Amino acid sequence: MSSMDHASAEADSLTPLRAVLDLSGSQARTTEDIFTGESQPMPTGRIYGGQVLAQSIVAASRTLPEGRAPHSMHGYFLRPGDASRGLTFSVDRIHDGRSFSTRRTQAFQDGVPIFSMIASFQDEDPGLEHQGAMPEGIPGPDGVRDSTDVLRDAPSSAWRLMRNSPVDVRHVTSPVYVSVEGDRVPAQAVWLRVRGRLPDDPAIHRAALAYLSDLTIQEPVLRAHGVAWATPGLKVASLDHAMWWHRAGRVDEWMLYVQESPSARGGRGLSTGRIFSRDGVLLASVAQEITVRVPAGAV
Repeated sequence: MSSMDHASAEADSLTPLRAVLDLSGSQARTTEDIFTGESQPMPTGRIYGGQVLAQSIVAASRTLPEGRAPHSMHGYFLRPGDASRGLTFSVDRIHDGRSFSTRRTQAFQDGVPIFSMIASFQDEDPGLEHQGAMPEGIPGPDGVRDSTDVLRDAPSSAWRLMRNSPVDVRHVTSPVYVSVEGDRVPAQAVWLRVRGRLPDDPAIHRAALAYLSDLTIQEPVLRAHGVAWATPGLKVASLDHAMWWHRAGRVDEWMLYVQESPSARGGRGLSTGRIFSRDGVLLASVAQEITVRVPAGAV
């Protein structure tokens, strides 16, 4: 592939991400603003959770004093969304203080909420600073296969899910799409970046990081029990999602997503994650609980 063809392919792969981050219009009210956005087509027909996370952050950011950036969000997935249809986002301006702002965003389809989030935003302020270290001894992304290459011989449904993804996903150990190889441990590490260059605007990268944060975070729960995504009858759904942005970073450069699951019980599993830049800067922390139903005899 020529460099021109490669650049064109990268631009095409980013089209779905650019489209979902480009929300339309605002109808300002006393305490509420309304935005609309489109959905990224998905082979499963259900909206990808990271899409709604990112769009909710974009919607809330449109209502903020200049210079304030998200530092935390807590959201609940209330209903599955239809990926063939757009969404409406309602933003409540809960509080604006001297340094912090709080917003509540709800995403609707057919007038019914499918996702609800409260997020906090802050001006850049000096203060105490430290961070956890990136784990040592993890192979770099150049030595790990792209998921689209791994899935070329996989069942068509799995291949279709990743083929047009705007994100390059590379599991440091083998992925769990079709089978679980190696040790059954509740932890993994994944290299991620979007497939192409994004504008320099930090707000775009923060929203896109939320988009990426929902990728693979469920998998430590599955890996611990030897359950692959392709397991017949497996049902997995995200219940909630929390994220803390620590430092600015670029999602079009390699990031290491280090994940673990401290607990699974009662049909639910919890995963936590830390996202580092390639040079070891801690960009964000993530937590998500899922509901997971495994058919009898599958484990």
